[in-house]
Amino acid sequence: MNLSFNDAELEVVRLAAGREGMSPASWAGRQVMAVAQHVLVPVSRDAEDVLRELIQARVELRETVAALRALAATGVPGAGAPVSADTVDTVVDKALEVVARVDAATVAVMRERRPRS
Repeated sequence: MNLSFNDAELEVVRLAAGREGMSPASWAGRQVMAVAQHVLVPVSRDAEDVLRELIQARVELRETVAALRALAATGVPGAGAPVSADTVDTVVDKALEVVARVDAATVAVMRERRPRS
């Protein structure tokens, strides 16, 4: 199998191979096999940004869930001071905001991964 690259692409391959101490041909072969075996899923630069957003949103969702659990615990009789409706609204609004971000990022990734014809 022959691969061809323009000068800029070949330089990118050379740099990537050099970072891993490999020849460009060996590095390219390993990447091709990883994609073929679905170990590596290539994504565009835009999708990379979307994936970063998904990861950050997941972190924020976990923090929001922890805050909701804390609110629920303080609502139990004898567990602490009552929680104001404003505090509950703030936490729920934050949760809904993060869920909307995850939804938007997920749709963007789904569009990126749609089969090409």
